[in-house]
Amino acid sequence: MKLDFDIVVVGAGPAGLAAACEALRLGKRVAIVDDNPRPGGQIWRQGPHTQASPPMRRMSGALDTAENATILSATRVVAAPVPQALLLESDDGSARYVSYSELILATGARERLLPCAGWTLPGVTGAGGLQALVKGGMPVRGERVVIAGTGPLLMAALATARAAGANVVAVVEQATLASVLRFGLSLAATPSKLWQAMRLTRGFAGLAYWTDSVVREVRGEGRVESVVVRRGMRDVVLECDRLAYGYGLVPNLTLALALECDIRAGAIAVDGRQRTSMAHIWAAGECTGIGGAELACVEGRIAGLAASGVPIPPALVRTRERWRRFAARLDEAFALGEAAREQPANDTLLCRCEDVSIGAVAGYANWRDAKLHTRCGMGPCQGRICGTAAQVYFGWDSAPPRPPFTPARIGTLLQAAPADRSRTL
Repeated sequence: MKLDFDIVVVGAGPAGLAAACEALRLGKRVAIVDDNPRPGGQIWRQGPHTQASPPMRRMSGALDTAENATILSATRVVAAPVPQALLLESDDGSARYVSYSELILATGARERLLPCAGWTLPGVTGAGGLQALVKGGMPVRGERVVIAGTGPLLMAALATARAAGANVVAVVEQATLASVLRFGLSLAATPSKLWQAMRLTRGFAGLAYWTDSVVREVRGEGRVESVVVRRGMRDVVLECDRLAYGYGLVPNLTLALALECDIRAGAIAVDGRQRTSMAHIWAAGECTGIGGAELACVEGRIAGLAASGVPIPPALVRTRERWRRFAARLDEAFALGEAAREQPANDTLLCRCEDVSIGAVAGYANWRDAKLHTRCGMGPCQGRICGTAAQVYFGWDSAPPRPPFTPARIGTLLQAAPADRSRTL
């Protein structure tokens, strides 16, 4: 099956939905591609125990009533075999080949997981991963949970876990107390974020909130039973049933790298109109830098207008700059410290997919050599987890991805290939 659109938006989070709504309003034929079963992305993830936020409801309503919108949910980009076209595969096994005049990347971000001893035990998830599981219906009532890592995502995970009936034992934050306090005071410049922080930390009194601390080890027989937390110069053991940890977010760059877009400071480089270095490709949201839903929405609106060929209202530009200043404060406050960056023991697994340890890759010069000699990064996640950790520990940049970007059926490549290029696929 082949479909043609004026604009294809990859990602149905805040940025992608905002971009699509602007383009649809201007009469463009728009396709929205997302790997989740329902729109919303990670920030506005929908589930049996969650209620859509007001902005999500407004955008969903606009999509539902737009005759020029095509929503391709539970669908992944497998390859970009020819210019201005994408090869897609859906959970139902169907394959599509879509072409576009303009492409908007709103691929969001993923958690940065840094290995420690025992991190592969059942019961260990990302902080955002815990949120997604709970929203999807996973029961955690009565479980003792430790939430660790860095950044506001820990507070969001705390609120979600508590609302689901979990007993949060402690929140372990790697940033210093001084950094956290400075960031908290700076929220006065963004009242909506101040209110959000107050709501998420409601009932915070009495909870163990440890700054300048990191999880060093996860212990248990068959699943998590306790974690070892390094606090300054001493170790403290916390008994728990689950560990949810993540060291901030990093942009999802797989498709941008495959399309040869320039990357700057670990994010897709864009100009004032959210245009990338490649013709007909735009980007918005967390894939251009971590900044939250508000920044993602305004960047998405700008990208949708720019890709549709209309001028950008100055008010939108001013709003974007205000939220970018917030993003800069966020990045400064929760930058990884030395303790979080400390390389774990050589026998600690780096690549869970292929069972490759830290020591097995430490002697290589770059990510490519490590992959060739150890299979690190060649499993189902295609290096999304271990590649990020290797960048922190060794300073390696990931090599451009090769298709298929995600595990795909052979039939997808055969069925969805355009007739004149079938042999090359």
